[in-house]
Amino acid sequence: MNNTSYHKILRVAALTLAVVLLFDSGLLSQSTSEISQNTQQYLATAIGMQAGVVPTELNQVTAQLTAREQELAQRESELAAREIKVNLENGQTGVDRSTYILSTILFVILVLLVLNYVLDYLRIRERKTIPSNEQMA
Repeated sequence: MNNTSYHKILRVAALTLAVVLLFDSGLLSQSTSEISQNTQQYLATAIGMQAGVVPTELNQVTAQLTAREQELAQRESELAAREIKVNLENGQTGVDRSTYILSTILFVILVLLVLNYVLDYLRIRERKTIPSNEQMA
């Protein structure tokens, strides 16, 4: 991979990460931050597994208990949605971890990009000075 493609990859990564960070942080619109948080929560709860078993009395009681727990979880998610709505109406903003993580990654990519350009500049400058020193000798 040559230097030009490396620069392109770093620039595209930095731009993509900056756009995702703007979306996740809710700087332009608070609703994008809420969408991001809800998506993260949904993905965290959606990952699961199912298996079939022979129905017994214990399994049926367990299934009823699980159904009640799911109903309770649904009510809690409805309450959380109401809380988010109230927070949006009151103008309260909550910064979550993903915003900090994305900000840190963006900063690292930008530092790498600047460092790459500086090192390229120094290498090119060194190449220009070496031939002029050889001509003097």
